[in-house]
Amino acid sequence: METKTTLNTIQLATTADRAAIVDLLESLHLPTVDLPVTLDNFVIAKDKETVVGCGGLELYGSIALLRSLAVATHLQGQGLGNLLYRAALDLALEKGIQEVYLITTTAADFFLKQDFRKVERAQVPTVIQQTAQFTSVCPTSATIMQKTII
Repeated sequence: METKTTLNTIQLATTADRAAIVDLLESLHLPTVDLPVTLDNFVIAKDKETVVGCGGLELYGSIALLRSLAVATHLQGQGLGNLLYRAALDLALEKGIQEVYLITTTAADFFLKQDFRKVERAQVPTVIQQTAQFTSVCPTSATIMQKTII
């Protein structure tokens, strides 16, 4: 059986997409409490008008925190996560980011394939240590990863 999709290209998110992004993240049991209001530096994928994937960056000078990379369950394993990741990375490069960090409880293997490396909490720059993701949203048992992109 072939699955048909009307998936549009990856695009920048707007404030109007926020509720749909929250719905997607919550359906995947991912945190939304600290999701930025404006969604600057977030990318999304839509199937017709439904947000089926997202990912975003929190920018801190030349360092970014990659967060909320998510794909709707019915589209997982089809490469959409990789497309969203690459779009977020392209956005990071456009913004002059040199180093990207992320915190994950479920996707370490995916990010290892993208040339991220695991790092200890003490090795993380202070600016990332002060984020809500680091201090309270993600558990201390989460894997922290880093990639130099420039």
